[in-house]
Amino acid sequence: MARNKYDVDEKLESPFSMRHLMRAGKYIGRHKHQMIFALTMSALASIASLSIPKITEVVLDEIVPAGDVHRLTKMFAMIVGVIGLSIIFTTLRSRTMAYVSQDIIFDIRKDLFAHLQKLPFSYYDSRPVGKILVRVINYVNSVSDILSNGIINMMLEIINIVFITVFMFTTDVKLSLIIIAGLPFFLTMIFIIKPRQRRCWQIRSNKTSNYNAYLAESIDGVRVSQLFTRQGENIHIMERLADECRTSWMNAIYINNSVWLTSELLTQIVTTFMYIAGVYWMGGGEMVSFGVILAMGQYVGRFWQPINNLANIYNNFINNIAYLERIFETMDEPVTVDDKPGAHTLPDIDGEVDFEDVTFAYEEDINVLEHMDLHVKAGESIALVGPTGAGKSTIINLLSRFYNLNGGRIILHTEDGGAHDISDVTLSSLRSQMGIMMQDSFIFNGTIMDNIRYGRLDATDEEIRSAAKRVRADEFISKMPQGYNTMVKERGGNLSQGQKQLIAFARTLVSDPAILILDEATSSIDTQTERMLQQGIAELLKNRTSIIVAHRLSTIKNCDRILYIGNKGIMEMGSHDELMAKKGLYYKLYTTQTESAA
Repeated sequence: MARNKYDVDEKLESPFSMRHLMRAGKYIGRHKHQMIFALTMSALASIASLSIPKITEVVLDEIVPAGDVHRLTKMFAMIVGVIGLSIIFTTLRSRTMAYVSQDIIFDIRKDLFAHLQKLPFSYYDSRPVGKILVRVINYVNSVSDILSNGIINMMLEIINIVFITVFMFTTDVKLSLIIIAGLPFFLTMIFIIKPRQRRCWQIRSNKTSNYNAYLAESIDGVRVSQLFTRQGENIHIMERLADECRTSWMNAIYINNSVWLTSELLTQIVTTFMYIAGVYWMGGGEMVSFGVILAMGQYVGRFWQPINNLANIYNNFINNIAYLERIFETMDEPVTVDDKPGAHTLPDIDGEVDFEDVTFAYEEDINVLEHMDLHVKAGESIALVGPTGAGKSTIINLLSRFYNLNGGRIILHTEDGGAHDISDVTLSSLRSQMGIMMQDSFIFNGTIMDNIRYGRLDATDEEIRSAAKRVRADEFISKMPQGYNTMVKERGGNLSQGQKQLIAFARTLVSDPAILILDEATSSIDTQTERMLQQGIAELLKNRTSIIVAHRLSTIKNCDRILYIGNKGIMEMGSHDELMAKKGLYYKLYTTQTESAA
């Protein structure tokens, strides 16, 4: 099912489309006033800086030969003032763009995370978590600067080139023509290497994504790695992935540096020719003074410096376009499980459920369930048993609408006598009336109180303690140093598996659901604790519809009906006594388990 693994590259995107920049424009547009202000400050700083060579020309060609000390002092003060203004303008621009950059990071990350919250389980089933994290963290950080400072700097450098060109041509036309003569060669170079440069950075993006995927997996599974002494093999895999990252980086940098090297080489060539031509014309009686040559010498650097800066901005632009594509690729992932247009709020349900001709497949043409029918009465307790992979958890996932049906429908009945297809109601109103205790008890970083309150934020402390007592979690919580305020490590690292399940069970109970779903709820609890827990479960199941998946058949003997799931549907159904008397599949399963336990 997995579309990607840590050692499988993601596909390279189609040729770059301007629509990516158009989409990014909405994040830029939210800060257009600040960016206009920053651009204005940059332009003023540029004008102030470009006026210094003009002042120098006047000083050398007019004031120094005339020996006018008073005027020379004024010009010196003017240069100091111009430098001061340039510093002020640049500082204001930098401060403004620092705020804009962080705001863009916030906006993109907020939209990306909000979309990830809506994506169905199938999206996460098909990707390593590291490849998702690298998009939310690394890629967003990278593109934010190019969308803020990059855009401003590009516009500023273009403005600088225009201003510098005007200043140069008003100083000397022939020397200016020599300075700009190398520009066509530079633009040709950019045009030639652009496709290869973008592809190199896409490959670099893939290798970084692979590295992060394996790193996240290795950290998450470090206990298993140490248990099976896999450290050496893991290090070997990490070295290979890191080497691929290094190689892809170096290949991309070689291309980047060719742009910078071309720009620097052309700068040196045109500077040399400008000085040679200037000295030649000055010696030949042309109207070229020493002050003009000195001013043009400063302008040649100032003309090609923006060109160099644009080359660097272009490099960053190409680098980050690959990241921008990955971000928008994630945002474009379809939310296949969502509220349909016109979906209504599900009224209070009474617990009655109907599965009508339900068909479902995780992968195309491989059905897990086919044309399954099931009627569950309000307040009835249903147990699902059968071999692994038969579809027990699938039935629960479909009732909770974690996946869409391939065929048929599921109907919930409400207290007002209505019947509602779960695909026609909002997800929040559906899931808020169900208490689901998943097979994998996920505990969040925070206090025990916070973890139990997670499913119902308005629950009081007393309600939380009451739920914990009913599932016998209060006994071990009260013995902890800070009780319910004890901090739990990430994924419940300082708790036993049984303790984590008890906390997760209390989290489910505190929501007081109309339908209670227990998916292997007691699989990690010892037998003695399970006996104590049965008291709380029995109390909770009164007058409440419940669907229980369990491998320990002893825990479901008292359920109203037991369903043996297999062969893409319900193979046997009845009470424990009825199924035992039939001596079919359930009988074989129960007797085998009882004999093994004995």
